[in-house]
Amino acid sequence: MSKYETFTDEQLICNLRNGEKKIMDYIMEKYKNLVRKEAKAMYLLGGENDDLIQEGMIGLFKAVQDYDTGQKVSFYSFAKLCIRRQMYSAIEASKRKKHIPLNSYISLYEEAEEGKKGRVLDTIEAGEESNPERAVLGKEYVQKLEQELEEQLSELEKKVLYLHLLGTDYRTIASLIDRSPKTVDNALRRIKNKTEKIVEKERL
Repeated sequence: MSKYETFTDEQLICNLRNGEKKIMDYIMEKYKNLVRKEAKAMYLLGGENDDLIQEGMIGLFKAVQDYDTGQKVSFYSFAKLCIRRQMYSAIEASKRKKHIPLNSYISLYEEAEEGKKGRVLDTIEAGEESNPERAVLGKEYVQKLEQELEEQLSELEKKVLYLHLLGTDYRTIASLIDRSPKTVDNALRRIKNKTEKIVEKERL
């Protein structure tokens, strides 16, 4: 029996905010079955079950961060709402756009101290969208690079990149995919290297 089982969720969150960081792991584990249950329901709307579970865990994490212990609403109800909202948003986003543009990948790894622009953005300059022919060529270029990168990424790297693009910090990513922060950091480095090599090859 965990020492945390005698506390209410509201008490746990208060203790978490007072410095007991291990409580986060306990809450994530406690509500994992709820996330799976919601994912099964959302699956009917067109989402992939594994992806929805991952989204649900992000929603749960956000619920812990955003929950107001002074509210009359229970944490359970609030967490359920956040989990559903995160999953539904993911489904809607996937319907609108199947893939994330490669220039999103590149821009994340710009060397800020050197003032570099994203390399894809160097090719597709601002204003070219007004020229239909250039806009089409630019889109085809990005799609080609994106496809090649996806082929080279491992399943772990795809998950890490997806969560990273959502703005999730690497320690949270590690918790969500049950890997060490070092593993996540190494995966991000490999993604960066693969991306840069593909772009350099295409520019030759």
